[in-house]
Amino acid sequence: MFDNEGPMKSFRSFFAAAALACLFSISIYAQQSDPVVVQPGAPGQPTRSLPASTRAKLPPYSQADVQFIQGMIMHHAQAVEMTAMINSHTENKDLHSLGARISRSQSDEMSFMKRWLIARGEETAAAPAMAPEMHDMHGMNMSEHHNLMPGMLSSKQMDALRNAKGKEFDQLFLTGMIQHHNGALTMVKDLFDTAGAGQDAELFNFATDVDSGQRAEIKIMKTMLGEKP
Repeated sequence: MFDNEGPMKSFRSFFAAAALACLFSISIYAQQSDPVVVQPGAPGQPTRSLPASTRAKLPPYSQADVQFIQGMIMHHAQAVEMTAMINSHTENKDLHSLGARISRSQSDEMSFMKRWLIARGEETAAAPAMAPEMHDMHGMNMSEHHNLMPGMLSSKQMDALRNAKGKEFDQLFLTGMIQHHNGALTMVKDLFDTAGAGQDAELFNFATDVDSGQRAEIKIMKTMLGEKP
């Protein structure tokens, strides 16, 4: 009769060693899976390992950045209001396509701008530019004052657009939106011309996207009017 005790001991020893090795590997993996935050050093300086609890800080921004974003929200809101008239005022399919593009892009941008302000503890609407007692200044009310932002249509222009239909509406919409887009380009230029403004990476990318996107749409609208882009 054969003695199986020897092979069984060998098997148990092998199994115990394998289990120990497995546990050791899991322990090493667990240690290696802890997040490591590495901060690049300045030129010529070594990198540094930071605690796993380290959190990224938002880049610095200026008051001019805040005013630009707040103003651009208001600016975009009027453009979206203009595009909302298209369905009931014209059957021009090209204008319908353009309006949908402008409405979608500017609504998305408004959402981004509000998130940008909220993340930095800023108000999503600009403070009134004048005190209440200055409601009437040279015959101009508050809403008309805000409409003096670059490119924004006056109340008279908006009324004319609401009262127009068909080809007349198409003409007023395209000329008004070109004016409106050119105003946005002016706002972007003013931002980058202001010392210390436009340095936040998110804001810089947004502003440059606004500039390139609205330049492209101006060319489209000029072509639709029969003008040279």
